[in-house]
Amino acid sequence: MRALVYLGPGSAELQDRPAAQLVNGDDVVVEIVGTGVCGTDRKILLGRFPARPGVVLGHESVGVVRETGPQVRSVEVGDRVVVNPTLYCGWCVPCRRGATNFCRHKAGTEVGVDRDGTYAEAVTLPERFVERIPAGLPFRSAVLIEPLACVLNNVEAASLTFDDTVAVLGAGPIGMLTALVAARHARRVTVAEPDGYRLEQARERFTHVVDVAAADPAEAVVKASGGERPSVVFDTTGTGLDSALRLIDDGGRVVVMGFDDTYTVPLRPLQLTNRGIRLIGAGDYRADIFPVAVDLAAELGGSPRPGAGTVPVLERLVTHEFPLERCAEAFAALGDPTRGDGVGGTGRPPRYDALKVVIRSHSGPVGADGWPVGA
Repeated sequence: MRALVYLGPGSAELQDRPAAQLVNGDDVVVEIVGTGVCGTDRKILLGRFPARPGVVLGHESVGVVRETGPQVRSVEVGDRVVVNPTLYCGWCVPCRRGATNFCRHKAGTEVGVDRDGTYAEAVTLPERFVERIPAGLPFRSAVLIEPLACVLNNVEAASLTFDDTVAVLGAGPIGMLTALVAARHARRVTVAEPDGYRLEQARERFTHVVDVAAADPAEAVVKASGGERPSVVFDTTGTGLDSALRLIDDGGRVVVMGFDDTYTVPLRPLQLTNRGIRLIGAGDYRADIFPVAVDLAAELGGSPRPGAGTVPVLERLVTHEFPLERCAEAFAALGDPTRGDGVGGTGRPPRYDALKVVIRSHSGPVGADGWPVGA
């Protein structure tokens, strides 16, 4: 089968790999329909997030069950499913207390990082990491289930209430999803973004959007809010903690979401203690959050309500799709490294031409719902 293999920072190529097959009795072989391009995937390629050379990249994936082991009971051949790429052992101390996101035996189990991922024609996973998708959920909504689980985990960690005002730094797919979910709890959500394309996309979806391209993000958000500071800040960029700490109100919560292993920021503990600021890192989502994301995706990504337009809110976040053979174009649409992102000495931020990009592994005909015909 064809698969996109990570060779090292700045390098990946399509290779022929052995076809996915059953190994254990509880295994499921999923024929991949498509995989969303995650910011983590791009940062792996830029050398900003560690991954094992030789691994197949990709983890935000949906597909169709092609084969099941004799012990499998929850899915059948032909079922539409979403991959839960956050594997866990189930028997270590964190797993037994429900903190599966902090499983102590993750080495070699991170799908698309150090275990072969889903930018491929198929993948094999244990049954418990394959979840059936509700009937009627379009492909372009279903492919956002995994990032939606990440967002739910972080929003839950912030303990939002109706009295909270929220600022979301970054209007990429995770920022958009964070704002969507936060808006279901908080009284006001403001989205801050420097990129022109993403600003335009955010303004189509949210009332309070701030352009921070030519201004300090903290100052710009406070000014746009009439001098008021938010009680909760979500940094979805991975490089905005400094701005978040200057922006947050006294007694507020800052949730660090984005992944960037190269970013550091000086931190004075007195800055937290004197102002009563809580700095929160939620990590990966727990196993019990993933089914919640599936249900929420069915609500946000199913048939739109009368008067709400013709395209479900989740589906509208998917702006571009590319076949597996054009994976380089998919990554370029999310900020070509030759144009910025600090690569090659430019020091400029990336410039985007897309919001959520999906790489299609399935090359056959698809129906109006985006799924393969007959699936």
